[in-house]
Amino acid sequence: MSFKDKISKAAVSTLLDVALKYIIRDPDKNIPKFAGRVLGLFKGLFPDRAINGLIKGASDPDNTYVKLAKNILRDTDPHMIKTLAMSLGYEAGLKGTKAVRENREKHGCNIPFLLFMDPTSACNLNCKGCWAAEYGHKQSLTYDEMSNVVKQGKELGTHVYMYTGGEPLIKKNELIRICRENPDCTFLAYTNATLIDQKFCDDLKSVGNMSLALSIEGSEESNDWRRGEGAYATTLRAMDLLKKNKIIFGISVCYTRSNVDFVTSDEFLDLMVEKGVKFAFYFNYMPVGHEADKNLIPSPAQRKYMYYWIRRTRNSKTGKPMFVFDFQNDGEFVGGCIAGGRNYFHINSRGDMEPCVFIHYSDSNIRTHTLLEGLKNPLFAEYRKGQPFNDNHLRPCPMLENPDKLREIIKKTGAKSTDLIVEEDVDTLCGKCDEFAYEWQPVADELWANNPHPKTFTQYYRDGGKGKIQ
Repeated sequence: MSFKDKISKAAVSTLLDVALKYIIRDPDKNIPKFAGRVLGLFKGLFPDRAINGLIKGASDPDNTYVKLAKNILRDTDPHMIKTLAMSLGYEAGLKGTKAVRENREKHGCNIPFLLFMDPTSACNLNCKGCWAAEYGHKQSLTYDEMSNVVKQGKELGTHVYMYTGGEPLIKKNELIRICRENPDCTFLAYTNATLIDQKFCDDLKSVGNMSLALSIEGSEESNDWRRGEGAYATTLRAMDLLKKNKIIFGISVCYTRSNVDFVTSDEFLDLMVEKGVKFAFYFNYMPVGHEADKNLIPSPAQRKYMYYWIRRTRNSKTGKPMFVFDFQNDGEFVGGCIAGGRNYFHINSRGDMEPCVFIHYSDSNIRTHTLLEGLKNPLFAEYRKGQPFNDNHLRPCPMLENPDKLREIIKKTGAKSTDLIVEEDVDTLCGKCDEFAYEWQPVADELWANNPHPKTFTQYYRDGGKGKIQ
């Protein structure tokens, strides 16, 4: 870090200390003032319309996100708020975004804003429809390997890291060590919540730059059908412990054809808010793995319902004080598919660099390639050339909604299946998606044609001069 960067970081840190004290003293009065000043710093990095809308909303006491901000201030340890603001807002959002964009131009390849890693394939649950349940204690990344990934990532501008699995908290001591050694990064672990105890809560508060997304699927019945008897009660107990310790956390929800009604009900959402949940990641079920059941893929009618539900739930007037993402139906806000290193990619527990947590093919491994080499190798390069895989960003995925695109990429690049149990041929995988893709197309096209959608900063390869020529 240069002397100039050290001075800049110290100044921001001091300002945050002052700002937190200022806001906490009188949230109703001081949140709008602070929001206007801070959000103004991000003009030029993000659309002015979005920034101006956020500034205006911060002045409305009935705004859903003003309520969320007050809940965060009430429920979260101030050290964690400041640490996350520094690592996520300053290091990743302000500095990291600039570095990522510069490196995309410099290296001529996708550079991710965030990176997913599987510390281990091991898991202590056996959830229906989860490929990790098939893997067992097959593979793990070492501490040195995970630490080196973060080191390389930071050199490219990547300051956000998410842990999946398997159950990542099986290696929670190593994860905490990495957090402690990288205070300029933000970390998040997707967890089944079974390994959250008081010691781990103390560690989370100590480092301040790691949060959790607890897996849950609606009611006790729908949750335990998939995750096993007692899983629901265990998760709620973990939420109570996290809230008691003033640790910010969210939930991860896999919605299937069987549980859509449960996981989108007001009853479920209100309970989550009451328990202290501040954000929710919703994932469309993907038929990955040799035992995957394509009948769990939400129907086109359910996907259409989710399209409108996510917008109602996130509405600043009618929504819930919890920020909700739906990665499939939010494609229009990020310009389609974000995988393949465009905004993120995945490293599995064997070190294979995969374009997506749901697309298990690779031509690079962190044990034989640097991150930059993997991003430049054929698989990720073809992703870059192909994105967006559909001009209708409600059909973003090259597997689920455009299966012929993934078939073409894998066959062209020769990328190998990385399934740890049974290698899955791309035609077999995509064959499980063909029916849904065919049925979803007319529904998605109708939604796209009859609803407004934002103009995104796509930064696609083919948007540039060279890409257009090719």
